[in-house]
Amino acid sequence: MTEITRNTLRAYIEDSLTDAETARVEHALRDSDKLRDELRLVMQERDRGDHSVGAVWRRARLTCPSREQLGSYLLQALEPELHEYIQFHLETVACPFCLANLTDLQSLQQEAAPQVQTRRRRFFHSSAGLLPK
Repeated sequence: MTEITRNTLRAYIEDSLTDAETARVEHALRDSDKLRDELRLVMQERDRGDHSVGAVWRRARLTCPSREQLGSYLLQALEPELHEYIQFHLETVACPFCLANLTDLQSLQQEAAPQVQTRRRRFFHSSAGLLPK
């Protein structure tokens, strides 16, 4: 089993590990006081304010497409350059935030039409009294 490094702990804090890696880190944290102390130090370093361009870039996820762009990506309704970039971001970079967002959009897209109509009707009836006349 590979050692859990400070970089691994940083990635754990940023929630940018795979599910398997996250589980491995969490299991190791439960069993090691030393590793929990190391995690606290990494968190303190982060909270002190690492203001490098790379740190700000990663924290703000500046390379991530918007949810609207991801929806347009699913519908194949983007300019070719943007479509290629989003494909690269999802497949090569494998951004966990965007992959989760895309999965959510796909599940919404695959809902059966009757379920969508029923939900819309419920929303309408629950808010009908709140609409202005």
